[in-house]
Amino acid sequence: MKAKASSSFLIRVVFGLLLLSLFHTSQVRAACRNPNMAEGDDPFVRWAANSGTIEIKWFGHSFFQITSSSGTRIITDPFGNMGYPMPEVWPNVVTVGKQSGNHSNVGLAKGDPLILWGIKEGTREWTQIDTTFRDVLIYNVPIYQRGFYGYEGSIRASAFVFEMDGFCICHTGDLGEPFNEDQLELIGHVDIVLLPVGGGPTMGPENAKKVVEQLKPKIAVPMHYFSDLTAVERFIDGPYKVWSLDTNRFTVSKDTLPQNTEIFLLKVIREGDL
Repeated sequence: MKAKASSSFLIRVVFGLLLLSLFHTSQVRAACRNPNMAEGDDPFVRWAANSGTIEIKWFGHSFFQITSSSGTRIITDPFGNMGYPMPEVWPNVVTVGKQSGNHSNVGLAKGDPLILWGIKEGTREWTQIDTTFRDVLIYNVPIYQRGFYGYEGSIRASAFVFEMDGFCICHTGDLGEPFNEDQLELIGHVDIVLLPVGGGPTMGPENAKKVVEQLKPKIAVPMHYFSDLTAVERFIDGPYKVWSLDTNRFTVSKDTLPQNTEIFLLKVIREGDL
């Protein structure tokens, strides 16, 4: 009788732990996965911290500021003098996807931020970034700006993935074409994607649409189109709900994240609180 009771108790404990595990996985799994912690076919998944409200602010081109709920500020691809107002920024981290004046003006950042270069300074070689700064996991994904793998004229660059507050935010950098399977595997799940739509050396609207289809984000934010509103119009011509915001920023939490993909069009602010 004791053996049966003990066995029954053990079964209940194991079953309870299984249910707890399933609940924990479905409720608080982190938005992204760390590509360098994969084990076999089952990538290591980091558990998410408590989700809060994040802010995404666009200064123009590929330059964003992403702020976590605890106040950690990350800026991406700060531009040089290209016609946009130069904001005063005090970031904790600066990510640079490509070494050019329109993407790597790290001197704009005030204070003493951590600088993460997607390409080794003075070379054409990718770096391997996989780091946690305060409450944010950051890693890069090697990409090409133009052409395809093996194409002689292509330029190496990096996309960056940020995990904060249970969100996965992918800044695709100067991506020239849709992602391949290896890149998608590195990126993992995406809640918010920031992607070029203007064409030229980067993706145009058609390829940008394909990337949205690949990543299936809840929010897509177009960038890198200068004043080419035709490219933007072609990008938003599709099945997704579009929000044209009269501001350069938005905030979002897990509770307010759209159920289906929506496009947020931000406006470059040229005076006042940039």
